[in-house]
Formats: sequence, structure tokens, C-alpha cells
Amino acid sequence: MTGLSTSPKILKGAIIGIDIFNPLASIIVFQYNPEQVTRSIDPQYAESGGDRTEALRLGGAPRETISASLQLDLADQLEQGNELALTLGLHPQLSAIEMLVYPKSALVVANTVLLLAGTIEVVPPVAPLTLFIYGWKRVLPVKLTSLSITETAHDPKLNPIRASAEVSMQVLTYNDLPLTHPGYWAFLGHQVIKETMATIASVSNLGAVLGDDVDIFSLGGG
Repeated sequence: MTGLSTSPKILKGAIIGIDIFNPLASIIVFQYNPEQVTRSIDPQYAESGGDRTEALRLGGAPRETISASLQLDLADQLEQGNELALTLGLHPQLSAIEMLVYPKSALVVANTVLLLAGTIEVVPPVAPLTLFIYGWKRVLPVKLTSLSITETAHDPKLNPIRASAEVSMQVLTYNDLPLTHPGYWAFLGHQVIKETMATIASVSNLGAVLGDDVDIFSLGGG
């Protein structure tokens, strides 16, 4: 009889590019969750024009950027003789990340044909809807603003087998996307969750201020 493991099940973070024409091209599940995620939040205030009554009016959701370092290592797979790891190394994983910022080759070819045919207007490429997922409480529409990859080890075929990817992302809000875009609603849902978490924290903090023996919810009762 085998013993039951007491180790908690760890959720894996991910970056997923949603593209109906190639749905499997950009699904990046983190091999190791980053030890550190850096978030920078820049409040967006409306222009007051010197009107003191408008000084605190918000112009929309804050501008948020997220940075993380993703670590990739094939040591275990190579030791187990994984055929894909032995043949291609980390090329598939790195390519999946990079494809988030590449236009689709089919569209590039189509636009080239249009230009050769004398068409003045071509269809500009659009990046896939990209979601940064770090637990169910943090599912955010983002766009990559910076990607730096460092390959620190290679196999005899020059396939990378250990690498790190420094990723910076700008969170897309309802100020950036039209009402019909699924990213609009993804961010709105994220904000609702954040508001709920803030309320939980506020109730807890109020209880700490008033004392553990005070029933907060009965203060307004008769």
C-alpha cells in the first residue's frame, strides 16, 4: 500500500496567447513559478485644468506593468530520455513565448501579395489576446512590452537546454479595449475580484482596530 503524499498541489502560472487560427501556438505553462513577480502601478488621474474640485477625479484604471523571470531547464527530461527534449531542446518552449509578438506568417505572405498586386491598404497584423494567469485571482489581459532570453546551457546539437526569459507586460484595461473584446471583460472581472479582496482586508483591519471582542456586523444593528 502506498502512502499518501502530504505535499500541497502547486498551481502553475501561465501565459496564454488566444488565437483562433492557431490555438496551440502560444500556451506557456511555467515549468517553475517565478520566485518574484514585480508589479508597477501608475495611477491615471483626469486632467483637472486647475479646478480644485477635480483634483482627485480618476481618468480610468491605473496603468500596470508586470515583470517576471521565467526559468526553463530540461535536466530532468534529458535524464529520463525524453525524445522531444533530446531532439529539440528548449526550442519549442522559447518559440511559444516569442510567437506572442510575431505576426502570423500567413498574414505576412498575404500582405506581400497584396502589395505586389498594387493594393495600397493591407491588413495590419494583430497580436493574439494574451492572458497572464497566476492563480484564479489573477487572470489579466496583457501585451508583451519586453522579452529578453538568456540561454545558459546547450546540448551537443546546440539546442538550448537551460534558459531564462525576462518578460515585461503591460496590463490591458477597459480603457484600452473595446466593449466587444473579451479582454475588456477579463480585466473587469479581475477588478471585481480585487474589490472583493480589498473589502475582506478592510473588514479584517477594522476588526483589529476596534478589538477582537467587537462584532463589526452588529454595530449598526438595533
